[in-house]
Amino acid sequence: MGPQRIVCLTEEPTETLYALGEQHRIVGISGFTVRPAIARKEKPKVSAFTSAKIDDILKLQPDFVVGFSDIQSEIAAELIKRGVEVWISNHRSVDGILDYIQRLGALVGAAQRARDYADGLRRGLDAIERDSQRLQRRPKVYFEEWDEPLITGIRWVAELVRIAGGDDVFPRQAAEPLAKHRILADPAQVIPLAPDIVFGSWCGKKFRPERVAARPGWDAIPAVRDGELHEIKSPLILQPGPAALSDGVAEIARIIQAWARR
Repeated sequence: MGPQRIVCLTEEPTETLYALGEQHRIVGISGFTVRPAIARKEKPKVSAFTSAKIDDILKLQPDFVVGFSDIQSEIAAELIKRGVEVWISNHRSVDGILDYIQRLGALVGAAQRARDYADGLRRGLDAIERDSQRLQRRPKVYFEEWDEPLITGIRWVAELVRIAGGDDVFPRQAAEPLAKHRILADPAQVIPLAPDIVFGSWCGKKFRPERVAARPGWDAIPAVRDGELHEIKSPLILQPGPAALSDGVAEIARIIQAWARR
């Protein structure tokens, strides 16, 4: 039967459980949840990303809490001290997301449905990659996760850029799991890499392309010169779950294909 009263501290377990038809198990969600939209109407919001309403969570009498990454370690520790079973996943790649979906599905007795769902997402990625292989030229891509300081894209983002037909200009940083190791000490580091496209996804706030274009020396960057500064909404790409492998990568591919036609 698996856990019956699940609290999801981030969006990706909520989206996954809804996709698997197991949303009746969810008793609390993250306040940042936007997918699926109905979850915000149906489920109480008991956490942010770096903080949580511990007493409110305990009142829900969860038998399982799901979170993500070292950033939620203190929340997890407090809940564990209070006798709650907690799973903190730490996946950072496309394969990791697909594996996460299958593990979560298995935990709630929906292993086959989770495998089928993950397989469908993989087929979608394969189709996008086949299309991208027809490009005459691959754009160099700079993905910016935050602007103060500049933080480059995490591994699954770089992998999705590649699948969609681009090449991430900071592959070494993308391999770093922690955001603090993906900080650029100087925005001028981007200039000699000459990205053709800049994607911005400033987690939780609106991307401002005019601010990017106004950075000293950035007028020499092809993406700035050609107006190729694009926002990818953070719920579509910065959640390590189904959204990134469906709508997020599709939006990246759409922009890259349009660049290639131009």
